Amino acid sequence: MASFALTSSSLSFSSLPCLKSRSLSHLSSTSQNPLPSRPNLPKLSAVSPLLPKLSKSSVTSTTRRISNFAVKALSASSSPTSITRASPPWQGAAMKPLLASIATGVILWFVPVPAGVTKPAWQLLAIFLATIVGIITQPLPLGAVALMGLGASVLTKTLPFSAAFSAFGDPIPWLIALAFFFARGFIKTGLGNRIAYQFVSLFGSSSLGLGYSLVFSEALLAPAIPSVSARAGGIFLPLVKSLCVACGSNVGDGTEHKLGSWLMLTCFQTSVISSSMFLTAMAANPLSATLTFNTIQQTIGWTDWAKAAIVPGLISLIVVPLILYLIYPPTVKSSPDAPKLAREKLEKMGPMTTNEIVMAGTLLLTVGLWIFGGMLNVDAVTAAILGLSVLLVTGVVTWKECLAEAVAWDTLTWFAALIAMAGYLNKYGLISWFSQTVVKFVGGLGLSWQLSFGILVLLYFYSHYFFASGAAHIGAMFTAFLSVASALGTPPYFGAIVLAFLSNLMGGLTHYGIGSAPIFYGANYVPLAKWWGYGLLISVVNIIIWLGVGGVWWKAIGLW
Repeated sequence: MASFALTSSSLSFSSLPCLKSRSLSHLSSTSQNPLPSRPNLPKLSAVSPLLPKLSKSSVTSTTRRISNFAVKALSASSSPTSITRASPPWQGAAMKPLLASIATGVILWFVPVPAGVTKPAWQLLAIFLATIVGIITQPLPLGAVALMGLGASVLTKTLPFSAAFSAFGDPIPWLIALAFFFARGFIKTGLGNRIAYQFVSLFGSSSLGLGYSLVFSEALLAPAIPSVSARAGGIFLPLVKSLCVACGSNVGDGTEHKLGSWLMLTCFQTSVISSSMFLTAMAANPLSATLTFNTIQQTIGWTDWAKAAIVPGLISLIVVPLILYLIYPPTVKSSPDAPKLAREKLEKMGPMTTNEIVMAGTLLLTVGLWIFGGMLNVDAVTAAILGLSVLLVTGVVTWKECLAEAVAWDTLTWFAALIAMAGYLNKYGLISWFSQTVVKFVGGLGLSWQLSFGILVLLYFYSHYFFASGAAHIGAMFTAFLSVASALGTPPYFGAIVLAFLSNLMGGLTHYGIGSAPIFYGANYVPLAKWWGYGLLISVVNIIIWLGVGGVWWKAIGLW
């Protein structure tokens, strides 16, 4: 033990540069003069009369006792068990949130099943709500919570394995994951910084101006790119992340609120607005139009949709960023020198590199396929896979870097899990039971069509907490709610177009309600509690604008 201590001590000191020279000089000096000079001591014979007479045996006994004591002391001090080691930090689940999640599921599991609901549907609802509570309280990372939810559904035989994991074959979660890989290439090559500095040089004198430039750029692209996931993940997430980094707003170092938190939340909330403004701005919008025709035999054309949405949509695009700017403001609001500094950065960057050119060309190819893919029979996720393949073949992005994108794989896991559970809630008949219950309740109140339609709208909108897909919500509830609204006296075409608009706006409630939600949330600039809280607040703002101002506009153009 002593030799080990000496060895480790000499290694540790000699490994420190600041102490190395001092250690060596000390050793050299001690080797030249190993023992200090002894003072002149009196001879033992001079003091022997003062000492008691000791026998040889007593001296030997005393020496032995002293030696034994010294050995025990040395052994105790060098024993590993006497060293207090700091226990490693707990890396498992946060117990209180975990227990809250489990308790939610257990309580609902044993609640008597309502009439008209099957037992598997009710059990799946219990597991789904327990998972949602876990995702909100986060006893573990989101992907782990969702995987445990799927595990519970399989363990209890509520879902077979193939059904529980069926959504991993859905294109939307993969499109979201691919968006993160694109963002990696966008930032790695420097193309993201180049475009970000261009934006800052034009609009960067104020954070609000920068935000509005992104909001209206996205709205202009919306009618041409019929996937909100593709717009958010393939174009705007990489751009927004680059802008945040360029402005010194990074995740994990306390600078999120400089710009990133407000900008991410603003771009997300306005993405659901732009999706609601055009028939081709969101993949599920044509489904709303088809169900409208099947239910009331009236057609919602592209121009009809845009004409009805343009006024409330533009007002929302102006008002929502401003409200978020006031209640969730960036700490850096004005930077008059930013445009000049951005231009200097661009000069230092010089001409585009080969990798930047490849990245830009791949992005143009992918966006082109998103725009014209309908004519070429190429869907959004196929276009994204083709684009990623180009980046991998050219080495702009490596597969190892894709594997390192933990957020992408985590998002893929929890989003696919929620899609699967929400989809089977519909297949098991729970959503149709809920719709019929609402219909009977509202129809029995005997209210005017305006009040009845208002109640239906709110129930339709806020039931989206149970859905991880706009298309699933529309397919499950649109026809039933439109039929009841029409039967209660609501003008059928008016009711259809309002429900179609709200089918997009309700996506802003959560971090899983629409394709752009997990993309912007996954950037980790906004805590989950704030994401949900501001989502609820902005939903109220949007309902007031679209039903209030929009209602006046729709009256003016003759929709009711």
